[in-house]
Amino acid sequence: MPDLVADQTIAPARADEPPSLDPYGEGNSGIPYVLTFAASRPGPHVVLTAILHGNEPCGAIALDRMLRSGLRPKRGRITFAFANVEAYLRREAGAPAPCRFVEEDMNRVWSPAVLDGKGGSAELRRARMLRPVVESADYLLDIHSMQNDSEPLLLCGPLAKGRRLALELGFPSTVVADAGHAAGTRLRDYGAFGDEASPRNAVLVECGQHADPRSGEIAMRAARGFIAHLGVIDPTAERRPETALPGRLMIEVTEAVTAASPRFQFTQRFSGLDRIQRAGTVIAHDGEKAIATPYDDCVLVMPAEGCQPGQTAVRLGRVVA
Repeated sequence: MPDLVADQTIAPARADEPPSLDPYGEGNSGIPYVLTFAASRPGPHVVLTAILHGNEPCGAIALDRMLRSGLRPKRGRITFAFANVEAYLRREAGAPAPCRFVEEDMNRVWSPAVLDGKGGSAELRRARMLRPVVESADYLLDIHSMQNDSEPLLLCGPLAKGRRLALELGFPSTVVADAGHAAGTRLRDYGAFGDEASPRNAVLVECGQHADPRSGEIAMRAARGFIAHLGVIDPTAERRPETALPGRLMIEVTEAVTAASPRFQFTQRFSGLDRIQRAGTVIAHDGEKAIATPYDDCVLVMPAEGCQPGQTAVRLGRVVA
């Protein structure tokens, strides 16, 4: 595919107006909807992934805007990967609601056992197609949005190298260190990203509520800041006054609550980052079982309404920095 021409008339990003992916279907990497651009100067390979969940358009907005602006690396290589395109395009095909996935959650299949297994879902087929790109990345940013109207988050995983990278990035300013989900391995934790001895690193950004018009702008800022921090584009162009950043906060997740029954229900509406002052406060019921906070000043991270058995309903964490 020929080099894309910069579009100087880019409209403001809106998370409720997802872009068409038609210009990117052919790709230029041998993989549909995956575009990669290399500079003449050596540097890291940075991969930006969007729409692992088809109902989270902010990443598609960010990648589309960067591609149409003609953004190219000054050194190293940038790869733009639109992941679960099939789920994303079901919206255009008249689906009654945006589709998170077609057959299974694409952000739970990233382990060798699953990728090399006998499964044949639409998400697994696409993950296997993307696997060489992911395995060639020195750094990866996976762009997501949330069910609730919560402030943006950087999810860095449980390792020290992930925490360091997230704190160096500085945006979003709230960092969540967690081990993922019982239902399967996230892309952020795949392979060398989950090995402290490897220099390869990844973070996941949650850019706000799915349909919030601001989430596209947050995704853009996070993505450009990520590649600028790594020196792939000019970092001076992305510098912002330190006063623009709220106080940085790190939350360490101590427990991910997985729904065990279809009757999981919170005791009230939680928006995310709610701080429950007293240990033993009941926050939900899972069938007949009461779910209570295990310690004082417990932070509820990304509570999800309507969870099915096996899905993460909420993460419980404490502020550590």
